[in-house]
Amino acid sequence: MSSIFVFKNLLGTLLLPPANGLLLLLVAALFRRRRWAFGLALSGGALLFLQSLPIVANTLVATLEARSGGVFVSAQGAQAIVVLGSGLRRDAPEYGGDTVNERSLVRLRYGATLARRLQLPVLITGGVPPLASRSEADAMAAIAEKEFGVAVRWKESKSRDTADNASMSAQILKPAGIRRVVLVTQAFHMPRARQLFEAAGLEVIPAPTDFKGPNEGPLEAFDFLPQARALQTSCYALHEWLGLAWIALAATVKPA
Repeated sequence: MSSIFVFKNLLGTLLLPPANGLLLLLVAALFRRRRWAFGLALSGGALLFLQSLPIVANTLVATLEARSGGVFVSAQGAQAIVVLGSGLRRDAPEYGGDTVNERSLVRLRYGATLARRLQLPVLITGGVPPLASRSEADAMAAIAEKEFGVAVRWKESKSRDTADNASMSAQILKPAGIRRVVLVTQAFHMPRARQLFEAAGLEVIPAPTDFKGPNEGPLEAFDFLPQARALQTSCYALHEWLGLAWIALAATVKPA
């Protein structure tokens, strides 16, 4: 595991909720005798509070979903479907071992739906998470074939992140003459995933799923009350914006 990969993930963890607010509170506690400590503590608390509000979380994720391409309509000459993995649930007792987590299952279900509709070959991409017994691609392919009745032609099982998903999938698809793909992932993840797959030399038809942004209905009182689910949504959204910022930074530094 490269030092850059470890640094990127550690930095991301510290900048995302709840660690970002807790880190400010920790620094304020360590330097509580300083004049600025109280203000820093208030900032940490306010940050945690705002990130846990549904109205804030939904607004954050909506900024990404607006760039996702919208609901899939047409394959537009695509030659394959690519479904991205998103982690495993380790040692699930009811399944007797590692299985896909909720995010991966949401992507897989929609990918299987599109595969039956479009009759296109499927590639699943996802490596082996730490301490897991098998790759995301293997676990997802087993479910696709046994539970959804959809054959998986290719499995990419060495990637560590979305950038690897893109580059390693391209290495499999290009020799097979495939250049244009339907890409399946969560709507909030699509802008970054699409950018990376296009950078890897593939033409992308986005097929986002699991839209989390604001509903068209009126706001409710609960939209202004802190909720754990909203904090998770804020985490997803900020993670993607950090990822997009990292791509922009890498593009700026690379020529040098």
